[in-house]
Amino acid sequence: MRRPGKERQPWDSFHFLHFPLHGGELLETTCRLANTLKRHGVCRGDCVAIYMPVSPLAVAAMLACARIGAIHTVIFAGFSAVSLAGRINDAKCKVVLTCNQGLRGGRVMELKKIVDEAVKHCPTVQRVLVAHRTDNKVHMGDLDVPLEQEMAKEDPVCAPESMGSEDMLFMLYTSGSTGMPKGIVHTQAGYLLYAALTHKLVFDHRPGDIFGCVADIGWITGHSYVVYGPLCNGATSVLFESTPVYPNAGRYWETVERLKINQFYGAPTAVRLLLKYGDAWVKKYDRSSLRTLGSVGEPINCEAWEWLHRVVGDSRCTLVDTWWQTETGGICIAPRPSEEGAEILPGMAMRPFFGIIPVLMDEKGTVVEGSNVSGALCISQAWPGMARTIYGDHQRFVDAYFKAYPGYYFTGDGAYRTEGGYYQITGRMDDVINISGHRLGTAEIEDAIADHPAVPESAVIGYPHDIKGEAAFAFIVVKDSAGDSDVVVQELKSMVATKIAKYAVPDEILVVKRLPKTRSGKVMRRLLRKIITSETQELGDTTTLEDPSIITEILSAYQKCKDKQAAAK
Repeated sequence: MRRPGKERQPWDSFHFLHFPLHGGELLETTCRLANTLKRHGVCRGDCVAIYMPVSPLAVAAMLACARIGAIHTVIFAGFSAVSLAGRINDAKCKVVLTCNQGLRGGRVMELKKIVDEAVKHCPTVQRVLVAHRTDNKVHMGDLDVPLEQEMAKEDPVCAPESMGSEDMLFMLYTSGSTGMPKGIVHTQAGYLLYAALTHKLVFDHRPGDIFGCVADIGWITGHSYVVYGPLCNGATSVLFESTPVYPNAGRYWETVERLKINQFYGAPTAVRLLLKYGDAWVKKYDRSSLRTLGSVGEPINCEAWEWLHRVVGDSRCTLVDTWWQTETGGICIAPRPSEEGAEILPGMAMRPFFGIIPVLMDEKGTVVEGSNVSGALCISQAWPGMARTIYGDHQRFVDAYFKAYPGYYFTGDGAYRTEGGYYQITGRMDDVINISGHRLGTAEIEDAIADHPAVPESAVIGYPHDIKGEAAFAFIVVKDSAGDSDVVVQELKSMVATKIAKYAVPDEILVVKRLPKTRSGKVMRRLLRKIITSETQELGDTTTLEDPSIITEILSAYQKCKDKQAAAK
């Protein structure tokens, strides 16, 4: 394959960033990059920051670090300079790998400019290796090195470093309750074993399959199910750089048809978004290659599950709702593997994976036995993929995950165990509202709201109430075809009362155009809580928002609602 008017060289940037890489090409690219890192002073045990868009070169960068015994920390290529600098400094990175620019959803991201701003405040950084995603030139300073040119000089062979099973493989930063990101540490052997085994068995991956996980490599899903798990199993792994709706709402399904993807793994947020666009965009494309559909990142509501199963999967594909975390390294609870023909219930992770022994705990720290019970979800024994520590702060690791319930790993999530012994995740324990003495998970209210055909998305948060202690406030997105939104709001109140209880009905339901989401698709409920408690001067870090202007949009809608209520009085 040639670029127009130019002979393609092995080190050509478009080879690394655009073209598919086969096994031998990926190995050669990895070795060239590994030798480049060594030439620029990276040694075993050093940390390298990777701030790049989803691309073959970004994957090779991760593998190159692993090959020479360096530790990589992939930082999502959407974080601000301040967030980037904080992570680089915490990890004490010696080298940063980036691109001149990034492209996402038709927009250009000025990655190099962001890195330039960040490294001004990063004294440990000795080199910035710059690849080229576009043909546009960027400023190159004293620290900067053109990556493709450097790789072209290097030998395509690099002997792998011999590593101990518990040596660090990578660290990945995740949000903490304090707002200070935690550098979650994963090690060599256990993590890779667990990522490979869960990939193979949960998704029924077979030799020759095309595995399509649309997560960004900046998150743990991308690490485990775009890079390490699939490649360890010899799979063909799809890299998805765009968004679900660019250039249109058929982007996922066009990709499935063109690449003949067999397993498709994505987030409920994206499913709910695509639901708004109707079935036509899905049915336009041939999806007959699909065998398994997967959901990841948050509990999937029943309407989204049914749509994914019935419309996308033509009611013939296995749908696995997977529960796991950055800290667990890989999938811990999912409907598969299980015996042939075993039932799968909508919106439920169901069965623990091999070696995972979940328990439910009550507020007193006592194990909750039996079925039809709820509690704090803990895991009672170690498993290969679990995180080993928080980088530089092991005590914080112990306090965050093992202090609440001594002898158990506390996930921070609540769960319900059914009559059949299956597990349903009910949401974060800190997303629990205490209404007049009744503890209620916000996810439970959201699930009830999601059953309304006119409401594809909702977010429920708790806020202080003079009489009840706490009350529920629901932000909802209504389909354009819904008609009178006031009617929808009244219907929702009736539905929540019927499905849960009258005390669960949100005191306020606000119709908004969009919900504030991070670039990975998670709703930032913290910001919604700030808005309704009039703490908008203390919003904190909003750099991870997909579109920061949404805050002004929601504030305006909320103010109009308050003005309307005041006028009615």
